[in-house]
Amino acid sequence: MATQAMTRIYDRLLEQVLFRRTLQRWQRIASRAETADVSVLRRLHGPARQLRSELDRLLRVADGRLAQAESGARAIRRPPMSDWAWRPEIWRAPVTPGGIAPAEPRSAIGSEATLFHDCPAREVTLRQIRNAGADDLPPYGLKLDVLRFEGSFLSLVIELPPAAVDGLTLHHIVRLDAALEVETPRKIFVRLNLKHGPNTEQVVHGVAPADGALVAEFDLAHTKMNEKRLERAWIDLIFEKPEMNQFVLRDVTLSRRARAEM
Repeated sequence: MATQAMTRIYDRLLEQVLFRRTLQRWQRIASRAETADVSVLRRLHGPARQLRSELDRLLRVADGRLAQAESGARAIRRPPMSDWAWRPEIWRAPVTPGGIAPAEPRSAIGSEATLFHDCPAREVTLRQIRNAGADDLPPYGLKLDVLRFEGSFLSLVIELPPAAVDGLTLHHIVRLDAALEVETPRKIFVRLNLKHGPNTEQVVHGVAPADGALVAEFDLAHTKMNEKRLERAWIDLIFEKPEMNQFVLRDVTLSRRARAEM
């Protein structure tokens, strides 16, 4: 045991020495960059970008996990008997880009969500924000600001992970829960899309948020989904008459449960 403890201490000391040397090397390189030969800069540019990419990846994961630990972000209020529950990355970890202004007709934010619209003026902005309310479970939220809007649709598409469709059957109910703040109340349409083979089943619910809560349930027994060919699923949040309005999604979670048979 003493030998193992000494080995661990030695490894930590070696890591600290290597870190200091590496840090000092890059500090020297950075301090000389203004006067360095172009050929030297060209040779160092690739390794520097690769190092920054890995450091950025580490920081994104670390920031997200630390924020979760601080706020209890792992907690999801799932309905009884749920066999799957999930919170998209926008609400649980920092995403890239963290904001879009103005939003193009198709604008991805993070790896799971995309904003779609057809407004030629493009007076639409989208931004990830930090939640600070006492009742907020996740560390992050999403703010959507719309000024002049002359298009026919504005929707946020959230791609569901493979676990959402693994074992999904016609006996399941899929549920979306969201905490939403709106300047001017508007109905929001929630659409569940299920791709099975060459076909896509779509189920739409129009929901008027009540007391900041947005809930939509989809009973798959009423669909023609082919369980054996199910490939992927995604959710559309469609904002009706969004002009001159602000929407803040403090939380979004999805879950599924087996329907109680009579």
